[in-house]
Amino acid sequence: MAIKRVWIEEGCTSCGLCESACPEVFEMPDEAVVIEGADLASNEDGIIEAAEGCPVEVIKYEEE
Repeated sequence: MAIKRVWIEEGCTSCGLCESACPEVFEMPDEAVVIEGADLASNEDGIIEAAEGCPVEVIKYEEE
């Protein structure tokens, strides 16, 4: 299945893990954000790695 949406819920601790795991989709200006227009389909493994590794479990994604 393809990931069609990624978001970050409240509670980000700004640890930087998501940006390290998948800089094509996540960036850390102050808190983690999903880069607008990021190619989710090409970065599914990184998105899943970031979501599974998030220490506060705030990275969420939706599959088709």
